[in-house]
Amino acid sequence: MAEAQLQQFLEKVRQLNAFVALSEAEPSLRQALRDCSNHHAVVELARSRGFEIGRRWGETDPPRQAEANLLASPCPATGQEISVVLVDQKNWRLERIHSCLAASPEGFWYDQEEHEWVTLLQGSALLELDGETVPVELCRGDSLLIPAHQRHRLLATDPAPGTVWLALFWREAGEC
Repeated sequence: MAEAQLQQFLEKVRQLNAFVALSEAEPSLRQALRDCSNHHAVVELARSRGFEIGRRWGETDPPRQAEANLLASPCPATGQEISVVLVDQKNWRLERIHSCLAASPEGFWYDQEEHEWVTLLQGSALLELDGETVPVELCRGDSLLIPAHQRHRLLATDPAPGTVWLALFWREAGEC
């Protein structure tokens, strides 16, 4: 482990320990922590108290050159996603999607004509697949294949700097 990574890790541990100590000293904060239903809620609660505990192992700030780097664009507004088509061909397209605390509207399901393969370049996401009892949790580097017409919905993505996806959409040969 490089010294910079070690320092990043130790700082996160310090922040976590301080947040835990504060939650033990303040019953209202402990209750608020108990009321959190997912990782994102805990990260936001900690941030509201001045602690930055959301960065995952090995994550760094994205480079500053926007055009040539998939991680360099500004984070979208809270609750939003920005999709950019990177390549568009006859039977397939490649998109970069940047989400910030985004979720599908209540009762909304994607039901796409195309197959979709996604991978997370940054952050995490929680997806619900119709017919599955447990949501799919994706972290940086994870990928998922969603066959055409597999109904799915987005339950949560990370707060700023957000979740960055690379999504490949395609149709089988001969499909319109």
